[in-house]
Amino acid sequence: MITKLNLASRPFRNRTLPYLIALLLLAFSVGGAILCFANLRNIYRDNDTTKLQIADLERDVKDLDDRGKQVQAELSPEDRVRLVGAHKLVANKSFGWSRLFSDLEGVLPASVSASRISVENIFKDGDRIKAELDFAVLSNDYQSIAVLIDNMNNSGVFRAELRGQDRQKTERSIYTEYTLHLIYTPYYSAPTTTQDPYLTQNNGGNQ
Repeated sequence: MITKLNLASRPFRNRTLPYLIALLLLAFSVGGAILCFANLRNIYRDNDTTKLQIADLERDVKDLDDRGKQVQAELSPEDRVRLVGAHKLVANKSFGWSRLFSDLEGVLPASVSASRISVENIFKDGDRIKAELDFAVLSNDYQSIAVLIDNMNNSGVFRAELRGQDRQKTERSIYTEYTLHLIYTPYYSAPTTTQDPYLTQNNGGNQ
């Protein structure tokens, strides 16, 4: 008669499996570390390449700036005046008058009407076309003018400043003409590749 013994007090132990698991985890850790170092090396290499490109661009910009100063020094006063006039003509052609009138209609309150508008200057500010405007409106109350100025300054395309007012009386009514100075910057200004130093120099104080 064969008797089966209970060997629970001496359980089976696999001494190889823990070592295999440890080796597997070690292999994953080493592989991850290698990938991290490789990515870090690529980042450093890309960073060095970017620094070299930035240095090249800075040299190119300096060369262009030096050439521009050299050309400016060689121009006669008459040539400078003609050059500024030519760039102003380009700016005038790039300016959208229909868009200006549309933007003005969008900020005018119902109780305010435009009486006259004149352009004092058109210039480029970086890659954007801007215009200085002398703008006059008619209204029976100042509160509507305050609303108009708030609308303009909150529009993102106008910067308005009240310059004066002239109270007038006719046989039918009494009204006041308010004069405003506007800086108009349309959203769709045509981009340019460079900013002209002559135009900026002559118009920089008006911005």
